[in-house]
Amino acid sequence: MKMLDKEMIKLQYLKFVDSVKTLVLSTVDDQGTPFVSYSPYVSKEGKLYIFISQIANHYKHLENNPSVDVMLIEDESQTANLFARQRARFVCAAVNVGNEGYDDIFEQFGERFGKNMIGMLRGLDFSLFELTVSDGRYVAGFGQAFDIDLTGEKFEHVARDGHGTAKKTAESPAAGGTHR
Repeated sequence: MKMLDKEMIKLQYLKFVDSVKTLVLSTVDDQGTPFVSYSPYVSKEGKLYIFISQIANHYKHLENNPSVDVMLIEDESQTANLFARQRARFVCAAVNVGNEGYDDIFEQFGERFGKNMIGMLRGLDFSLFELTVSDGRYVAGFGQAFDIDLTGEKFEHVARDGHGTAKKTAESPAAGGTHR
């Protein structure tokens, strides 16, 4: 079995996160029913930011239950194998931070999605949510899963024993933990 080039995979992860412009949101409604949606996003200093409409279901869900999982996933047309799409999932806590201040975040949104578009949305019922990441997992391909943080500072290979449970590896003595 060949050794993983962890630094190369980490650079691949950072390039991937920078290239993906939307994230999948997994929220929960008042009855505990899961709800899946998506949103364009930007990131700064290990946090994710989404700018969403008050009439969207996920807006109401995040207001009532700040627990949210998000996923960045490789485009189907770009992957070599649909069973091993490159993806990163994060456990987050959401806070509606409104529209005042955060000029640097709105500047990032403008650069990424167009200043005119963001200017128009700021005049509507949209609000900025800050998602604080507490846990993450990046999958680069088969046998290439890593416990991560958004910035890639934490990047620990997760190996599986013959019974499907996580085990520590020589590369990552702290690997493991709980993941949904």
